[in-house]
Amino acid sequence: MSDDIKTKMWKAMSQSPKVMVSLVNKDMHAEPMYAQLDSDADGRFWFYTTKDNRIAQGGKAMIHFASKGHDVFACIRGTLVTESRSEIIDKYWSNPVEAWYEEGKDDPSLLMLRFELDDAEIWDADPSIKGVFKMLTGKNVQPEEMGDHKKIDL
Repeated sequence: MSDDIKTKMWKAMSQSPKVMVSLVNKDMHAEPMYAQLDSDADGRFWFYTTKDNRIAQGGKAMIHFASKGHDVFACIRGTLVTESRSEIIDKYWSNPVEAWYEEGKDDPSLLMLRFELDDAEIWDADPSIKGVFKMLTGKNVQPEEMGDHKKIDL
């Protein structure tokens, strides 16, 4: 079941890679970011940001994700580190990314961060027919009737 729910999370994230990112043990709010991910990511993905962004210092971080249909939710724990490999910066560069940087890839404020994933807690909110019926009729619903929930290593 863990592989199935993990596959659902990756599929949902590839369709809408917008997440909320925060540094762990810092007194700051999470902020929206666009994750750069692909099938070769293998336990990591990337963010373009600026050197003065609140997450620029990197370190232990938490990513929060909700799918477009609000049927997959995830909280992903890992570490943000500076990504300096030009082949990675080039790989994910696009017109929408360039729009944020006046000088393109040569912009002195450009920073790319790699998020190295540790683990995740994932919810697949796909309720059973019985769960939906109980909810609509005001009967007590059991958590397992409302979908799947797993803690997994990534």
